[in-house]
Amino acid sequence: MKATILLVEDETAIREMLRYTLTREGFEVIEAGDAREGERLIASVAPDLLLLDWMLPGLSGVELARRLRRSERTRRLPIIMLTARGDEENRIQGLEEGADDYVTKPFSPRELVARIRALLRRSGGDADTEGPLETEGLALDPASHRVTANGVDISLGPTEYRLLHFFMAHPERVFSRNQLLDQVWGDNVYIEERTIDVHIRRLRKALEKGGHDRLIQTVRGAGYRFSTQV
Repeated sequence: MKATILLVEDETAIREMLRYTLTREGFEVIEAGDAREGERLIASVAPDLLLLDWMLPGLSGVELARRLRRSERTRRLPIIMLTARGDEENRIQGLEEGADDYVTKPFSPRELVARIRALLRRSGGDADTEGPLETEGLALDPASHRVTANGVDISLGPTEYRLLHFFMAHPERVFSRNQLLDQVWGDNVYIEERTIDVHIRRLRKALEKGGHDRLIQTVRGAGYRFSTQV
């Protein structure tokens, strides 16, 4: 079955180029010229991935990403942000507001397709390859993709879910950023190490309410681990 990609981009020329590229690569493409139209399409079509322009007329792409992450229905929708803003601070802002990846204009269509395929693999994941995991009231069920803390649902984006799944399946071990890139992001060579820190922060924030953020520990000079020990 073809993956459906929703493209929200106000520049007609970019939309046409991306529609041609993605259709040729075997994706089903639906389009919107602004965020509000995109929001309506998401409600009716349920796409597999969202390509979202940062600067849109009216409601911005960043605000749409923020709204989608607050909704139970769309919190796991993979989002790639398209933008002309290339400095690190803006990339970090886009990631912290809910994007899973970030592509700066002008971009290579081949690179974008590689990022899309990698993110679809990650978000589809290997949901049925392991049984449920539980640590001190924090539970993750790969079959349903549900995460709960003391019985209360926890909202995670697709990348944070994959990170938590990996950590819980490998407790008490320290992983460097490079190792996490290999294990969680796979062969997507375009992801920067700095991106991991953003997703770790997002994961910790999501786990704060149940007090489980302490389980995601920074090991200075080495990386991160999932541990119940202080």
